[in-house]
Amino acid sequence: MANHPHHSNALLNVAVVGHTNTGKTSLIRTILRSTEFGVIEDAAGTTRHVEQATISADNEPILNVYDTPGLEDSRALHAHIKKLQAKSRLLLPAQVLEHFVTHVAVNDPLEQEAKVIRQVLRSDILLYIIDVREPFLEKYRLELDILTQAAKPIVPVFNFIAGHQQELALWRQNLAAYNMHATLEFDTVAFTFEAEKRLYQKMQTLAETYYTPLQKLIDYRAKLWNQLCLSGAKRIADLIVSVACYRENKMMKHHQIANSLTEDRLHDFVRKAEQRCLHDLLSLFNFLEKDVAIQNIPVSNGQWQLDIFAPGILKAYGLDLGSAAAKGAAAGAGIDLMVGGMSLGAASALGALAGAGWSTFKRYGDEIKATVQGTTWQCADENTLRVLYLRQKHLLKKLMHRGHAAQDALQVDQVDLEKLPDQWNKLISALRQNPTWQDSSVARNAHPQFRDIEAKLVDALLDER
Repeated sequence: MANHPHHSNALLNVAVVGHTNTGKTSLIRTILRSTEFGVIEDAAGTTRHVEQATISADNEPILNVYDTPGLEDSRALHAHIKKLQAKSRLLLPAQVLEHFVTHVAVNDPLEQEAKVIRQVLRSDILLYIIDVREPFLEKYRLELDILTQAAKPIVPVFNFIAGHQQELALWRQNLAAYNMHATLEFDTVAFTFEAEKRLYQKMQTLAETYYTPLQKLIDYRAKLWNQLCLSGAKRIADLIVSVACYRENKMMKHHQIANSLTEDRLHDFVRKAEQRCLHDLLSLFNFLEKDVAIQNIPVSNGQWQLDIFAPGILKAYGLDLGSAAAKGAAAGAGIDLMVGGMSLGAASALGALAGAGWSTFKRYGDEIKATVQGTTWQCADENTLRVLYLRQKHLLKKLMHRGHAAQDALQVDQVDLEKLPDQWNKLISALRQNPTWQDSSVARNAHPQFRDIEAKLVDALLDER
């Protein structure tokens, strides 16, 4: 790669411009991964002043991005600039714009527009944000006419494109008439990291002298994004591990009350584990609890309002309600009776062989002995684990594709579209046979079998990124 010269001290200045309410602040929020920047409302002209944010790669500032007020009266601005041009024919178009911003009076009706043009003239690249749902009206022609006079490279950015392919094609056609072909699709609601990467690549081609720092930013952002998705998947794997390994000691027969308390403890453990996971995933992706609605039922204080043990939940997840275990879970049981990770049948068969001496069954010795003595454990059943996994996988996918401009609560629905990992039953069975893996430890994390299970869960969670 050729060495590109670079302004060692100056940062690349990028102005985000366009008509009011097309999603300028939204775009900046999305690339900053923050819901805090600026104000977003449906009212026209929400941004009244130029706001600035700096984007860095590993603590090295790379570019400044400027959120400008919307151009509200492009007709009056266009007419005013035409007049100025007529007066001073010797000036270049950009010099006419300079003259306009220098001489505009405070409280002038075009003061808002002057703020935008002033920032445009100080910037290296303009991102012209377009809401493709709007037709290509005269006001947009006038805006483009004015902006091109600043003699700055312009990248038209198409926003709100999901489900508006026809409108998008029309916009492309109209912009081609202005010789604008280097456009970008960047939906600030339905986010993809690929679109963000292409945004910086467009800047590279338009501001050649900043090629190297922008490449540093692309590489850094890609690394960060992969780490973020991986952390999310690992957090879910951790939830599945801790719930699959969890067990409650079941009392001897005739302890009806004690046993129902044991069930309550198990349910409580599963619910709380899932709530903590939800909370951690939202924090990781920098979203708030109010951003998520599970199955159209909102979350309050980080709690799924949809209870994992509520009747009908299995059906919602496309799980078979025919099996006896599923019927139990649907009734809110969600519990398997187990002995050391084996079904009772298998355990009693082994128990029958126990006379051969405990040494033969070193690994399960204590548990087989306990079985023979009548001790059993209660664990979260397989259907509960499935629902947990499918729900988190769906949530992770939604978080990876949610722009920080999205205003509506995230709907976690169609979970039946998600797939379980290959050899799911085998993975769960191995976890259940290792109750000591419930909590993180050096020994657990170094164990080859555990690492293999975690890797399989993580790969399956990220398989369709």
